[in-house]
Amino acid sequence: MSHIVIVGAGQAAGQAAASLRQGGFEGEITLLGDEAYAPYQRPPLSKQYLAGELDADKVLLRPEAFYAGKDIDLRTGVRVTAIDRAAKSISTDNGDTLSYDQLLLATGGRPRELSIDGSDLEGIHYLRSIADVDAIRAEMGSAKNMVIVGGGYIGLEVTSVAIEAGINVTVVEMEDRILKRVTTPTMSEFYHALHTDRGVQIELNTSVSGFTGDKRVSSVICGDAAFDADLVIVGIGILPNVELAEAAGLEIDNGIVVNDHCRTSDPDIYAAGDCTNHPNPTLDRRLRLESVPNAMEQSRVAVTNMTGGDKVYNAVPWFWSDQYDLKLQMVGFSTDGDTEVVRGDKSANEFAVFYLSGNTLVAADAVNSPREFMVCKQLYGKQVDPAKLADPSVDLKDLR
Repeated sequence: MSHIVIVGAGQAAGQAAASLRQGGFEGEITLLGDEAYAPYQRPPLSKQYLAGELDADKVLLRPEAFYAGKDIDLRTGVRVTAIDRAAKSISTDNGDTLSYDQLLLATGGRPRELSIDGSDLEGIHYLRSIADVDAIRAEMGSAKNMVIVGGGYIGLEVTSVAIEAGINVTVVEMEDRILKRVTTPTMSEFYHALHTDRGVQIELNTSVSGFTGDKRVSSVICGDAAFDADLVIVGIGILPNVELAEAAGLEIDNGIVVNDHCRTSDPDIYAAGDCTNHPNPTLDRRLRLESVPNAMEQSRVAVTNMTGGDKVYNAVPWFWSDQYDLKLQMVGFSTDGDTEVVRGDKSANEFAVFYLSGNTLVAADAVNSPREFMVCKQLYGKQVDPAKLADPSVDLKDLR
């Protein structure tokens, strides 16, 4: 009987295991994760879970009983230490060796860490796992001043939760605008105003040089400036977990290199999720995406091909971010556009910015505008009249 081993227990891994059974795979499935939990959703961690609105069992992809019911051997708290490609086996930190017929690597990523003076003080946190957020939540109740290092989506989502919890927040960003690496000046300006209007102090063109404190952090040092902090959250990016694959001799280049079938340089090993560097035929380039939709769809494509199918991964990237009472939904990459078209009312926090290359729609940012977001997904890559996009009296459905 065929045995598929899945390394990692995040959203890509959890979806892969479920999709195997949904697709009729009757062989053995072993799912190994180094955390103490069954596969869970990460997006709520910096939002509803951090705010205490959701318990841990509510962020699970599926109840733990699901895996036993589907005859999926879920092993939590187990770290895979090596892959032996010649023997087609993996080794774990508890001394086990498991043979596989096919292997799926869904190892995800980890926060990029600071290594500067004082970075080992208590009260300095990164946010990636349930355990990370549990530690942050335990300290938020007594925190008065929080410093967020990094003005990306994770940092700003945490900022919104902290502000609503009554904590003073300072965001320190080394670039000349927040969200610079992921969006346009238009959206950066909007979110800058959104946060400062709620009392957030945003320091741009500012790099952290160290932390001070006696065992616990008390301030964040930025050159000649210092900001009081009894709680610090660092959000400066994610590194793909490629070490296991690299040690096994798989091709690595800013992630585990896969083809359009999610297959690595070893024909019996596939990879999916944040850890992969994959081709996107629609965008005509390779990408490494930190995206839930990407992780879920890649895993579905991978298991289809692992079980004898022939499916190409070719999805238009999309993302979302919740801050305060605003939901931002994004399609494509705004940097692919050369012109912007605004539809709606920014002052009412309900609008969309469409990005065009020539007259081809290549991206959109929709704030509290789910209809515009959905239509943009359907219009992606099509020729659109910019004047009609901007005109609220024109039904977007007529442009499809």
